[in-house]
Amino acid sequence: MINKRLLVGNADDAKNPPPQVGAILMVAEEQNVTVPARVIYAKIPMKEFGEPAVSALYEAVQWIEARLPDHRLMVCCRAGMGRSVSVAIAYLCCVEGMTYADALKLALTRRPGGMPLPRLDKVIEDVCHRRRTVERPSLS
Repeated sequence: MINKRLLVGNADDAKNPPPQVGAILMVAEEQNVTVPARVIYAKIPMKEFGEPAVSALYEAVQWIEARLPDHRLMVCCRAGMGRSVSVAIAYLCCVEGMTYADALKLALTRRPGGMPLPRLDKVIEDVCHRRRTVERPSLS
């Protein structure tokens, strides 16, 4: 658990989530899983060990934000250590307003061994900027 409503997990966790989890976001490009019918599911593919694409991370943060108020949500990837942790950190920064350092510390405290993707801090800055731009378009 990263916080009360946001969890990270691996591909096996996605197939058999805890009963309190109502939504799963799979971010592993190479994983295809079948989740229980009671669970809302989406897949936003990201490459393992690579720098995340701004568009994919943006989409993941938006998806989580839209579902988190009504569901306990688990972000999953193959091992539950890289991409899922990175997406959780992005959510904490872009939606909950945490600094990257604080979000990183929280995620790694809650998920020891987590390994954020390369240049995650810079990509999160771009995602947050894009969210501000889309949410408050310029009047010019």
